[in-house]
Amino acid sequence: MLLGRHPCWRQNPAFPAIKASTFRLRRLPSSNPSLRFAAGDREPRSFAAEEMGKPKQYWLLKTEPGEWSWDDQVASDGGVAEWDGVKNKQAQKNLKSMRLRDLCLFYHSGAKARRVVGVVEVARQWYEEGDGGHGGGGDGAVDVRVVGEMRRHVELAELKGDGALKGFALLRQPRLSVVPVAADVWERICELGGGYEGDGGDADDGDGEG
Repeated sequence: MLLGRHPCWRQNPAFPAIKASTFRLRRLPSSNPSLRFAAGDREPRSFAAEEMGKPKQYWLLKTEPGEWSWDDQVASDGGVAEWDGVKNKQAQKNLKSMRLRDLCLFYHSGAKARRVVGVVEVARQWYEEGDGGHGGGGDGAVDVRVVGEMRRHVELAELKGDGALKGFALLRQPRLSVVPVAADVWERICELGGGYEGDGGDADDGDGEG
């Protein structure tokens, strides 16, 4: 109902006449997140929507090649295998913190091979499962999928000698089998290894002829 047409406005001379044009609805900017209807918030949100806006996480996974090697990972079904057998509580906590599509450095440990050899991505987040898998019966696991091999394997000695990697958890906690990797550390290690297959670095290497 327009205020100018209400009877009390016509009968009371103390109120000045108000033009209907004075009242105009202004369209509120739809981009303002504080002006959403509550009904819209009740719609179910997909996992992808929940993950949007979260920064990608990076990790390092250690394995002895005699137990589970890069070649074993590549030869697994679709390059996907479960990563289990992690007993250390801190390493388990890191494993449980992984999200889908997080990237992980695949690291060969042991006396004869201590080097970053490839990259895998998280294909399934932490889940509880009984004994089994290549790791020898852990309390839970994540699934990881092959992304690509490093173009040049990066030796542990090279990591230790790089000043940009001081403070890297792998060097501070050498016995930890699942290690968080800061974004700048990830970029530096990839730089040392010339990148990895599947990172887009192989595309359009040259104009070529014919």
